Amino acid sequence: MRLSGILLGLFRLLVPFALAATLYIYLYPAFKQCSFPEAHNSSPNTHHDAASTSSHKAPFRLLALADPQLEGDTSLPSSDSPAFPSFERLLKDVEKDGLGVLSTSWRSRIEDLLHEDIVRTIRGYRKRLDLWGNDRYLAHIYRAMHWWSDPTHIVVLGDLLGSQWIDDEEFSSRTRRFWNTVFKSGHVVPREITDANEYHAEVLGQDPTWKNRIIAVAGNHDIGYAGDITLERMPRFEDAYGRVNWEVRFALNKLPAAPELRLVILNSMNLDGPAYEQDLQAESMEFLDRHLHNGDLPPSTATILLTHIPLYKEEGVCVDGPFFDHFPEGNGRGIKEQNHLSSATSERILEGLTGPNGNGSAIVLNGHDHEGCLVYHARPKAGMEIINEQTPIWAAYEYHSPEGALARHPSRTGVREVTVRSMMGDFGGNAGLVSAWWDETAGQWRFEYADCLFGVQHIWWAVHVFDVVAACIGLLGALAWVIESASRRQTTDIRKKNV
Repeated sequence: MRLSGILLGLFRLLVPFALAATLYIYLYPAFKQCSFPEAHNSSPNTHHDAASTSSHKAPFRLLALADPQLEGDTSLPSSDSPAFPSFERLLKDVEKDGLGVLSTSWRSRIEDLLHEDIVRTIRGYRKRLDLWGNDRYLAHIYRAMHWWSDPTHIVVLGDLLGSQWIDDEEFSSRTRRFWNTVFKSGHVVPREITDANEYHAEVLGQDPTWKNRIIAVAGNHDIGYAGDITLERMPRFEDAYGRVNWEVRFALNKLPAAPELRLVILNSMNLDGPAYEQDLQAESMEFLDRHLHNGDLPPSTATILLTHIPLYKEEGVCVDGPFFDHFPEGNGRGIKEQNHLSSATSERILEGLTGPNGNGSAIVLNGHDHEGCLVYHARPKAGMEIINEQTPIWAAYEYHSPEGALARHPSRTGVREVTVRSMMGDFGGNAGLVSAWWDETAGQWRFEYADCLFGVQHIWWAVHVFDVVAACIGLLGALAWVIESASRRQTTDIRKKNV
């Protein structure tokens, strides 16, 4: 059997599998039926009944992505280091002691070359390939979800980059990859919005460019924790990704008393202390109090709080439990690491979201805990429970559904918190889908959330490698067929001449 027949036969065998796998990974949101939760009015019998009179696309649809953590040159071998240092050491030995040194040191240098230099070089190229693929894996998730789900707004909930310790050159390099590769169609929210006095206001859906604006939340790997945020890192981040503290409000329509949805972007990285830069901490705390503790909000206004560090909760509610670590005394004892905000700071946020009467409508979205978590923070309604002084006012519970939360805690008012699972490959390439709509029957804003996981990065790699292999086999088969055809024609011509 001719080689072309074998190769083309194998190609025909591989093509259906390659097409099916490629279609799956590029249309995975459709195959997994990922979509924003539909908006619906509550049943007249109860404001939170799942039954609805009609369902439709929510007017506010937020694509929430968390913790991409772009790595870079710091994870690669130094470009200033020689590729084969053992060979250079051998040359230096020869220059110093002459060719006679080869009889004693060449064997050890060859061993170093094989066991250290070549291995290090291979690992370096492998890491470069890994970074190249990881950027495109993350871009694939964003592109597929953006195309399929049709969001009105997009947020990345912190840890855009992989380290706050990188220099300005490396920061610029990763920032270019963020905007030019991973979020290629996205762009920064304009300064006239983020720098508006108090807040920017507009009608929901009036400006379609929000569909491609990336709301970037600052994370610990972007600017640091409270103990290492500096006056240099903060403006560096804001110049590349936008302000760390700002607010925008969207009116449901153009009517004077239209229901309003507000997005509050809060830098949670220095809300707790001690802080290295106390002036920056004071700015964040002042923003928190001014934008959350404003008791004049009407009942028709709801809040979506976008931040990075999750609110406080007891051990066991989520994968990450409470944890704080501090720098040594000589370095100011500032916060070096934390899993949650402190209990006091969390209560300060929750009290601001629910308002003085405890009936404010809000949802909190954050990242940081890569596993993700759904939580319901509840406190007693006014006059319905007597609280012991030792009992915390706010308690966190696992969240399953709005109906379940109300059934388990009928005497409590609460706020839902969604810690969005990371979009990194090790955590399944997750994307969060948040819907918000005005419930005419209940007379309030409602929120729903859904996850959509692509799968680990190895799936993306395997399918594309399989496609390349199949394409190469097809090309080799076609080339072999051309060569064999030419050879047959040449043989036929020779035979005719001989006849």
